Amino acid sequence: MRTPFIAGNWKMNKTLAEALTLASELTEALRDVTKAEVALCPPFISIAAVKAVIAAAPSGSAIKLGAQNMHFEPKGAFTGEIAPTMLQGLVDYVILGHSERRQIFGEDDRMVNRKVQAALSHGLRPILCVGETLAENESGHTEAVLERQIREGVMGVTQVQAQNLVVAYEPIWAIGTGRAATPDDAQRRCWFVRNELRKQLGDVADAIRIQYGGSVTPTNAAEILSKPDIDGALVGGASLKSADFAAIVKAA
Repeated sequence: MRTPFIAGNWKMNKTLAEALTLASELTEALRDVTKAEVALCPPFISIAAVKAVIAAAPSGSAIKLGAQNMHFEPKGAFTGEIAPTMLQGLVDYVILGHSERRQIFGEDDRMVNRKVQAALSHGLRPILCVGETLAENESGHTEAVLERQIREGVMGVTQVQAQNLVVAYEPIWAIGTGRAATPDDAQRRCWFVRNELRKQLGDVADAIRIQYGGSVTPTNAAEILSKPDIDGALVGGASLKSADFAAIVKAA
């Protein structure tokens, strides 16, 4: 049985003061949640402060922390980057290969794979993001894109390491647009992702949690999360509102 996993990607939002307020609201709103795993992924500068808020709350043990990105080297002359060694002991998860990193900052499959391997070797749990653009979807190339991103993304990952892997399927055309995939389409793609993981990693794929991301809201969450191959959600905009995010978690 795969435990449902809801992660909130705050992206480049919330000042430090705003992050503390949101974290406080969420620890209160989620204090009775026991059947789903939750992770908050604030900007780097707010992680330590949010961690302190969570640790001080009665429900804090139920909420984990994640980072939104990281470099693959353990240290070095990489101005502006964050090393996996800097995240050890601070976060549990790290989002890697998000479409915004791929499209805006030019991260390719090889770089994403190096980050996945670095995260796993440093005791961090990667949330590997995959997904197609609108053009790729409309031209019938979705499965080819997903196959490549998964094959390249988990290259060199062992079956033992894969037990700590999470994969998030996020159709790029649905991120921040209000256009979520239908629940049946999301299930079909997540089933395809799991099948590709099985080809690369074997039966451990049955234990890997697959999230759906892309305009997940309190309105559509329950139906999306009811599908057999969708084990949670990577939530963007709705994670910035405590009531909305809490509703999505409770739907899981």
